[in-house]
Amino acid sequence: MSTVDSQKRVLSGMRPTGLLHLGHYHGVLKNWVQLQNEYQSFYFVADWHALTTHYATPSVIEASVMNMVIDWLAAGVDPEKATLFIQSSVPEHAELHLLLSMMTPLGWLERVPSYKDQQDKLRDKDLETYGFLGYPLLQSADILIYRAGFVPVGADQVAHVELTREIARRFNHLYGREADHEQLALTAIKKMGKKTAKDILLLRTAFQQQGDHQALAQGQTLIREQQNLSLGDRERVMGYLEGSGKVILAEPRALLTPAAKMPGLDGQKMSKSYGNTISLREPVDGLTKKINTMPTDPARIRLSDAGNPENCPVWQLHEVYSDTDTKNWVQQGCRSAGIGCLACKKPLIDAVVAELEPMQKRGAQYQLDPGEVRNILIKGSERARSHAVETLTEVRAAMGLNYR
Repeated sequence: MSTVDSQKRVLSGMRPTGLLHLGHYHGVLKNWVQLQNEYQSFYFVADWHALTTHYATPSVIEASVMNMVIDWLAAGVDPEKATLFIQSSVPEHAELHLLLSMMTPLGWLERVPSYKDQQDKLRDKDLETYGFLGYPLLQSADILIYRAGFVPVGADQVAHVELTREIARRFNHLYGREADHEQLALTAIKKMGKKTAKDILLLRTAFQQQGDHQALAQGQTLIREQQNLSLGDRERVMGYLEGSGKVILAEPRALLTPAAKMPGLDGQKMSKSYGNTISLREPVDGLTKKINTMPTDPARIRLSDAGNPENCPVWQLHEVYSDTDTKNWVQQGCRSAGIGCLACKKPLIDAVVAELEPMQKRGAQYQLDPGEVRNILIKGSERARSHAVETLTEVRAAMGLNYR
């Protein structure tokens, strides 16, 4: 499997369907901030994906795009380290989605677990649409257009990455067999210079005849370092080194993110649909009121009644925000009726305010300068599109569409 650029790259997106909350921060954004320091990161506004469920209320999407990106920036996503862009600003996503639809079996889409699951959960929406059935394929196009090696997902999203791997494999099987592949690869190797070309051939022999995986790794490194080869030539040489044909679409892998089930104000998972969220832009007064009015252990009717933290939604938030000493204080004080519920909530309020305050300050600066946010997205979309065009050029040629 050729991995010319993909192993250095991650891709992730988020649908613009409303204000972001603490669940988004702990479940996605904190991880994005870390990944941007480790990988070549592409983070996009999935506005076309939002239309698959919100096609009847597009005003929600339009109103959410800029606010969502401001929240990304406020959370620490750095446009100097990561490419931020809007999906619909890179039309190559749509063309690759169309081309992949020509060779993707219908049954592959119908068996995606979230297809039926989302239909059951969103019964108030008419999801009997082509767009909703095809959204996993659009996700695959989003990933494959950038040859992303890794996709950060939770365990429930691994099936989408596996589908993408199957689609890439099927595409490469159908279209990656160049009749003159070996001759094209040897021609490309000559462009690398005599010494490097000789090294590549020796490393190929060591890997293919002796199974020397260190030689394979050395060869892959040499190929990645070649600046004078086109992307297509690098793929050919990589395939020649590995003993395969030309790989056009790289198979991505799921990059499992730490489980981060952020509890909401009622103890359920924090979600807009449950109305139990704390917005990343929540004012201190509103935040304080929300936490102070959270339900607690129903057995604690009076202050003198002992409680059980395990039956209290407030305890779930302590598990996210509080240190060991505070947790011990809560456990002992609640079970002995030594502290009241408002006293128990005070350290939580302080911790959430401390987390949100610097984000809100950063976000306020971007809110005052929306032009800067637009420039970030314009530059990011241009950068993303340059990569997307490279891939789509290869795809078109492989599918016999290079007569433009």
